Amino acid sequence: MATPKSVLNESREIERAVALIQLGARLQVLESETNLSYERLLRLYKEVAGRSPSKGQLPFSTDWFLTWQPNIHSSLFLNIYEYLTKVSALEDIDAIMKAYKLYSEQISVCAMEPILSLTRAWRLVKFIDNNMLSMTHCSKCGGHFVTEPYENSRHFECGLCSPPARAGKSSTAGGILLH
Repeated sequence: MATPKSVLNESREIERAVALIQLGARLQVLESETNLSYERLLRLYKEVAGRSPSKGQLPFSTDWFLTWQPNIHSSLFLNIYEYLTKVSALEDIDAIMKAYKLYSEQISVCAMEPILSLTRAWRLVKFIDNNMLSMTHCSKCGGHFVTEPYENSRHFECGLCSPPARAGKSSTAGGILLH
């Protein structure tokens, strides 16, 4: 015998899906993090966003998170996320959403646009959970940064302590934490 559907649970799922859409999540994230049908999510996406969802595959490479500016932004987000998961009883997706909001607020204080999208933030947490990426202490500043799992922390220097030669050439220059 099938369990009867709970109106309250369905309401929570819709609320979560709306929050994810408002934060810019792709449809694949909604499908993974809610129990709503694809058709329902599609209708909800169009209603909330006012357009059809983006098509195509989600980014799968870990390489993006290791390049200079994305690494700084990803590391900021992941530090916030890990702190929230340690001090609260939030479900993973709720911690991701809250950490993403806090990350976005911190970036806007610096008059910058977020480089990290919610979908990439979600994917980053999945990569960390699957040991495809990890966090490593910088041997100079002691901060925690997203790295490959086998990075030697004894010799690791983050992109803030040892920026690449091209750093500072753009108008944004990485902006966060450098001023």
